[in-house]
Order: sequence, then structure tokens, then C-alpha cells
Amino acid sequence: MSSRRPIYINSAAATERCEGSQAGAVTKFHQSLPNYAPTPLVPLPELAAELGVRAVFVKDESDRFGLPSFKVLGASWGCFRAIAQHLELPPTASLDEVSTGAKASAITLVAATEGNHGRAVAFMARLLGIDAQIFVPRSMDERTRGFIAGEGASVVVSPGSYDQAVYEASDRANQLPSALLIQDTAFEGYESVPAWIVEGYSTMMNEAEQQVAKLGLTTTVMVTPVGVGSFAHAVVRHCKSRKTPVSVVAVEPNSAPCLFKSLHAGKSVSVETSSTIMDGMNCGTVSTTAWPDLQRLVDACVTVSSYESHAAVQLLTSKSVPAGPCGGASLAALRRLGTETSHSSLLHKDSVVVLLSTEGAREYSLPRDVSVEDVVGLTQTLTQINSSNPTLSVSDGVGEREIADYLSAWFAHRDIEFHRVEPVAGRPSIVGVLRGTGGGKSLMFNGHIDTVSLASYEADPLSGALGSKDGKDVVFGRGSLDMKGGVAAALAAMSSIKASGRIPRGDIIVAAVSDEEDASQGTQDILAAGWRADAAVVAEPTMNAIATAHKGFVWIEVDILGVAAHGSDPSAGVDAILHAGWFLRALDQYQAKLPVDDLLGRASMHCGLIRGGEEPSSYPGKCTVTVEFRTVPAQSEESILGDISAMLGDITKENPRFQYADPRIAMSRPTQKLAIDHPLVEKAIKCGTAIFGSKPVVQSVPFWCDAALLGQAGIPSIIFGPAGAGLHSKEEWVEVQSLEQMAKVFTRLALDYCN
Repeated sequence: MSSRRPIYINSAAATERCEGSQAGAVTKFHQSLPNYAPTPLVPLPELAAELGVRAVFVKDESDRFGLPSFKVLGASWGCFRAIAQHLELPPTASLDEVSTGAKASAITLVAATEGNHGRAVAFMARLLGIDAQIFVPRSMDERTRGFIAGEGASVVVSPGSYDQAVYEASDRANQLPSALLIQDTAFEGYESVPAWIVEGYSTMMNEAEQQVAKLGLTTTVMVTPVGVGSFAHAVVRHCKSRKTPVSVVAVEPNSAPCLFKSLHAGKSVSVETSSTIMDGMNCGTVSTTAWPDLQRLVDACVTVSSYESHAAVQLLTSKSVPAGPCGGASLAALRRLGTETSHSSLLHKDSVVVLLSTEGAREYSLPRDVSVEDVVGLTQTLTQINSSNPTLSVSDGVGEREIADYLSAWFAHRDIEFHRVEPVAGRPSIVGVLRGTGGGKSLMFNGHIDTVSLASYEADPLSGALGSKDGKDVVFGRGSLDMKGGVAAALAAMSSIKASGRIPRGDIIVAAVSDEEDASQGTQDILAAGWRADAAVVAEPTMNAIATAHKGFVWIEVDILGVAAHGSDPSAGVDAILHAGWFLRALDQYQAKLPVDDLLGRASMHCGLIRGGEEPSSYPGKCTVTVEFRTVPAQSEESILGDISAMLGDITKENPRFQYADPRIAMSRPTQKLAIDHPLVEKAIKCGTAIFGSKPVVQSVPFWCDAALLGQAGIPSIIFGPAGAGLHSKEEWVEVQSLEQMAKVFTRLALDYCN
């Protein structure tokens, strides 16, 4: 079995029919526009041979009226009909009549867009000589905004998503006098314009039908991209109104499967979308006017990754078809459909397939392959993504956004539920959930996706290269061990379980969290968002050992107070730095009294920072000493503050000139300690023994990690991860054999614990 989202098949659609549209009037209108010409239909004989079908063609919409998209077909007809209705002109009115009336009435066209629809509306406004306001989501790149503005429109940037931009555009159209909303998304009370836009697209299908017929062939399958569904609506209405109906395959991005989810639910549902290069298809809700026909008439629905779309774009480019990612989506869907032999009713030796390439070539960020699911390949991929922590060191880090986008796409590719937790902008965490069948315990695999700085790494920190170290195969790169290898092992385990079909009763959760290297913002965020599990495994590198405990830490800041004065006036000055020596001496004596834990050993402390003085020629008025305590369970913030306060009071008794401010806590993190006979530990030992061939060591670890935060929240946790070396150093690596073993251990542990 495959771990990825399946293809939706609606066998009933083969016998469904619908009435034809008024395509002749639409085509006549388009032929009246300046520079009209049918777009090319390009044969792809090598692909047809590969798939074992009679013919494959691609309808190249890279240049329609000088715009790089088919959207102008729908937008132009929608604008024309909306303005004509507003002016009480008949649909047969000429373009000049509509333009004259629109200018006289000072009509403004308003639309929201992911790119091409808004540019097409702006194009029509310019052609008619009227104003346009186009609302765009914050995520739209400056280049695309520039193309829209280049048509003469005012571009308004919405702070949110495309769906929010639609709502804002609708509000603006209601507020402005003589404004018309030209939107391809239908909603309650707004159905006419989207329906006209759908009619406008019929010109493309009519052209394709005539072009195929001239070759003595008849189309049997048409593949259409889906955003809000308006264009797909036009496709199904055309295909299912033919004398010999044509099968329709709809394609969506993995990350925006609103039609796929609606088809499975049997009703229109909205979905949260995530990053994709198929911008024009990044929509979370199917148009209300399109949904009934799409539900009834679509024969198959396929979702594809950005990487698959990119590969399709490259193939089309090699055939001199200049396509963008939305244009490549149809080809990506066909290639996927062709790999699954169970869909032979759609693709067979007599099939004639028309791919609708709806977007011309454009720049986009090169996507990564999300089909990777073996633990070594995943470790390499994650290591190659720069996710250096931006708040940790003097060297600027880029943050976790790119790796979070990748993980979102990875989960979406497999139809695994995921949630983006990002209360602090730019510091996202991703929680993936493989839902159980019910009645079992839940297990969370927790791992941080940030790394320390790349600056200290001697070779390429982002290579993710396979190599050899001390006779062992390893993956090199910053974060390979700390701790992208552990995250990869958890992902590989989840993917393996989903592909096997052995879904346990309890939920399996992978929490890929931000900022552990600095302030553990990510784990705190997911806990604050309500995420919990019956137990957790933090996949930090433990060299295949099981760690049940680690120390906590408390940072205490103490201001030793002096009196600032000129260095030449000792009678006026009190040297705060000199007085800090009294405190340091007392600390040295105090550390011998720190408590001892049976597993973690003695608590420890050290002075990490001393800051004081302005210049050599002045008495320092303040000296701040920062002390780090590495704590055991017997200690608390209150007990440490109490000890420090008592220490400072004793110094004052001995030296009345010694003054200080009350000590304060700069940061504090709890200890972690889980009983070694806890069921989670026992199951981890059993699973580890089965894979390693010997019983894994049970121990404590010297470092602090997010297991303590999980334990503090009531989630019993262990630390259990792969082997390697070079954490935070000039060269870092994780062992391949250990990665493969940990993925198998995690698979066993999840199935055992969650059942």
C-alpha cells in the first residue's frame, strides 16, 4: 500500500449528463476582443506511448490576449455581463456600448485574486477605460502584484489569506458607489457573476474540441485544475453535455484539497490551506455554484505535490510549452493516474486525453520532493533546509518557516491531518496526527526543527550528504543529529504505519517544534494550544539509549550595587565589581552544599556572565552576575531564590557597605524524571531490544530538552534518539544504521503503545 492520499473515483459520473451552455455567444464575444486567436493544442506522443493511450494533447494557455493565463476568458465575459446588466444593456450589446456606459457611470471593478484572475479583471478594466481595485493575500509575491498594477489597477494587500481577500473585496464593492464585484468565487447572494465567469471559460473547451476533431479524433478524458472550482465547473458542463460524454479528471494541490475533501465528505467543506507553488489553485472552499455539478460530474479527483507540478513544468518546457505550476498540474495528475492500474476505465489504449494547461511560465521557488519517506532520505532533505534559530546567537538565523512549509506539504501529500501552530509570527511548529481507530492511548513524538548557527560549521552545513565517518555510513550537516534525524525517524514510522494499513486504536502525533535551541517557544506553543498525549518520546540524540531523566536549569540575575563616580574620587565612589567578589566567594562555598539526586547526581552551578562598568576611568555603579543552576528535583525556583537572598543578607551583615537588588529569575526550566518501571519505558525497552538485538541502556542525559516541559504538562516522556557526533560543533553527523534502527523502533513502539 501507499502512504499518500488516494485518488477519488466517482464511477457514477460516467453516466451523468448536463445541458449545454450558450457557448456560441461567449465565443463570439471573445472573437470581438482585440488580438483574439485560438491557443495551441500541442501533441505529446512520447507521453501517450508511456501511458499506453492513443493520444495526449496539452491546451497551451500561456498567451491569451497577451496574458499568461486562461483566466481572462472568464473574467472578460463576467465583466462584460455584469456591466451590461448594471447599465440595463442586453447581452448582445457591443464592447464599445458597454465601455461608453461604464465610463459614463464611473464604474469600478473590484476583485480578489491569487494572481491571474485579478490581472484579467484589471486587463478588462483597462480595455473598457474604467478603474479596478484588486485585493491580494499577503503571501502574494511582489512580482505578481506588479503585473496586476501594470494593467492600471490599484492593488490592495490583505493581511490574511485569499479567502480573507475575497471578503474584503466584497465589502469594498458594497461600500463604493457604482462598484461591481467580479469574483469567480460564489457565495450566498452572489451567484450570477461567478456563473458568467464559468460560461466564459467554455471558449477554451470549444477550441480544443474543434482542434482534436480536425485530427480525426474525439476527446475521451479532459484533465482540469481546480482552485475555487469555477473553471472546473465550466469543464464538467462542457464535457458532460457532449453527445459522447467526456470523462473529467480534477486536480488540486496536496495542500489545498477542498474539492477532494468535499467529495469524500459528501458535502461542501472548507479546508485550511498551506504553501504551494500552484498559487492560483491555493483555495480552501469550493464555489457554491460549482459544487453541485462537480460532486455529480467529476469522474476522478487527484491531488499532486508542488514537486510533481514542477517536474511536469520541466517536461512541458522541453516540449516548447511554456507552463507555470498551475499549468503543469494537469500533466502531474495524468502521470499519477497512469501509475495506478486500477483506473484503467479512464486510461486505456483508445483514450484521447486533453490536458488543460491554464498558466504560462513564471518564476517560482523550486520545491522539494515530499514523496521521500525513508528515514535516511528524510534526514538528508530536512538537513538541507536552513532552519537556524534567529534569536539564539549573534549570527542571524532564518527561522523555521521553510522547514515548517515542507513538513506541512509532507503531511498533506499523505492525507495526514496537520496543524500549524504559530502564535509568534515566523516561528511555526507543525503538529501531524495519524488518527487512530478509537479507544487506544495516544503517543507523541516530539522533535525540534530549529538548529544552532551555521556560522561555526566548517564544510557545507546544508549538504545533507551521505559519507563515512569512523567506518560508518553517516549523513553530514548542521542539525543532522540535533535533531532532524530523530524527527525523520518519527516521520518515517508514521508513514510506514499508514502505508501498512495497520492503524492503531490510539492517535500517533508528530510535533515538529520551533525554538528548542533557545527558549523552547515551540513546545510551549503547542501545549498552550491544547495538544496533549498519553505519553511522549522526545527524539533527541541519545546514542540509541533510553533517557528517563535530565536536570533542569534556573538562571538567576543579581545586581550588586555601587556608587558611580570619577576614578580620581575614591571618597565618592563605591566599586560594584569589587563588591561582586564577596558574592562570588560566597557562591563558591555554597556550591558544595548543593543537593544530590539518586539518578541525576549532584546539582551544579556556575557564573555564566558578569557585566559591569562603563569605562576604566569610572567607578562602576552596578555589576550584574548571572548564575546558572543545573537543578535536580529537590530544588525549586523558590528554594534557590531563598538561598541566594539569605547569602546576600549574610554578606551585608559582614560588610555593611555591600548593597544589592533582590535577585531575580531570568529563565527557568523544570527537571525531567520518569520512573524506570513506567509502562512507556518498559515498552521502549522491549521494542529497542527487538530491533537492536540487545537491551538498550536506560540512563539520564546531561543536557536539558523539551521532555521536561511535556512532563510538567502531565505527559510522561522519555528521550530516545539516534547516534552520531558533533552537536553544535564544526562538523556534525548522524549514523545511517542508527537512523534505520530508530525508525523501526518508533514504528514498533507506536503500534504497541497505541494499541
